[in-house]
Amino acid sequence: MYNDQLNGLLALKTVAETRNFTAAAKALRVSPSAVSQTIRQLEGRLGVALLSRTTRSTSLTEAGELFLNQVGPALDQILVAVESAGSYAKKPSGLLRINLPRQVYVSHLAPLVASFTREHPEITIELFFEDGQSDVVAEGFDAGIRLSDILARDVVAIKLLGPVRFVTAASPGYLDAMGRPEHPQALLSHNCIRPRLGEGIYERWEFEDNGTELQVQVKGSLIINDSLLMVEAAEDGAGIVYSSEEAVRDKVRSGKLEIVLDEFACTSAGFYLYYPKRSQVLPKLRAFIDHIKGKNRSAAV
Repeated sequence: MYNDQLNGLLALKTVAETRNFTAAAKALRVSPSAVSQTIRQLEGRLGVALLSRTTRSTSLTEAGELFLNQVGPALDQILVAVESAGSYAKKPSGLLRINLPRQVYVSHLAPLVASFTREHPEITIELFFEDGQSDVVAEGFDAGIRLSDILARDVVAIKLLGPVRFVTAASPGYLDAMGRPEHPQALLSHNCIRPRLGEGIYERWEFEDNGTELQVQVKGSLIINDSLLMVEAAEDGAGIVYSSEEAVRDKVRSGKLEIVLDEFACTSAGFYLYYPKRSQVLPKLRAFIDHIKGKNRSAAV
């Protein structure tokens, strides 16, 4: 019913503008008889004549002019919205909201995001930094970026980078005072800086011992929900941090941090961009995915 009413309004507006059924039909890409029938149905529902028809001309009645003056602005807004939505689905534009860990942005994505904004000025990209798992749909994001290990099952996941090696590190001062662990189990006697990932705390640190997975339930007096600030805390001597090797590489090179238990480091498949399976990949998100993939391929050559 509402679709018929909208068609009637559109037909009335077009006939009023062209003052001709044939011209209106051509603009609407329908037959003149279809336009006439649609308007008659609208007049029947309203119980009043909206158009005055003669063999030579067509014009609005007084009731029709009053009616169109009232509904015309709203109809124009609807038509603009329909046109905008159509163009939005055809070309990359609009606001692209992505939820991701701060660490992966600083260590990998910052230059790629910068080049993306230069190449796609019609897209505004909003980055929301969060380490824990995120329900991107419920929280209004177009996509998220996370390690493969914590991705939900009902998502489409596209690999962005990896593999990622995870190491434990601490400041030389802390290690000189507390000793350097020689096996992951020795972490039980150390102050470990534990990350909060959403509602949970990541305290079962993962290692590999001669090809066998090993987990250690660590403890510590400091819990932080930001992966980069955890590295800063380790640099300040607060304890041992568990981090991607890339995130601590510069501090290791400068001597501010020292990697321990390197032979037990484990590797993750890497970081993935993900979105729900039921979601449509809009051009703005597709453009971002293609840009990241393209830059990664260029860097690998």
